[in-house]
Amino acid sequence: MNLKLDHEEARQHALERLKLVNTAEEQAYDDITRLAADVCGTPIALISLTDNHRQWFKSRMGLQVREMPRENSFCSHALNTPHSMLIIPDASTDERFVNHPLVTGEPKIRFYAGAPLLTRDGHMLGALCVVDTIPRELDASQMEELQFLAQQVMVMLESRVPPANLSD
Repeated sequence: MNLKLDHEEARQHALERLKLVNTAEEQAYDDITRLAADVCGTPIALISLTDNHRQWFKSRMGLQVREMPRENSFCSHALNTPHSMLIIPDASTDERFVNHPLVTGEPKIRFYAGAPLLTRDGHMLGALCVVDTIPRELDASQMEELQFLAQQVMVMLESRVPPANLSD
């Protein structure tokens, strides 16, 4: 039994159960994304969802890209630590991202912080991310607010289906 494979299958099932795959951007999520950018003082904010092959954005502000292969996504690294935020103060000096196309090319990402989007049963679907083109840090209050907003995104996503269907 491959535990990582089982975990990935369960994550994919959670995305499908919540009827999220290939859904359009929606104003309610855009409002949270804008608030995250305002709270953290960043020009880019995203609600990123990750399936088996790609990362796509349920909401995006300040980034033209709508999706990318999973292997090129910052959030795929966040999936490795689902119960804590992934913070990258300067992606241009981080060996995981130094050759990333959005670091070497436009918009020249330097800073990334992603708060996990966790289902009630603990599956990480993606992250509420804030991104900047300059190296930086978040203070404790900004990190707390970003995590709070990520929780609100999950409340909204999980309200899409009846509660009885969330634990199957």
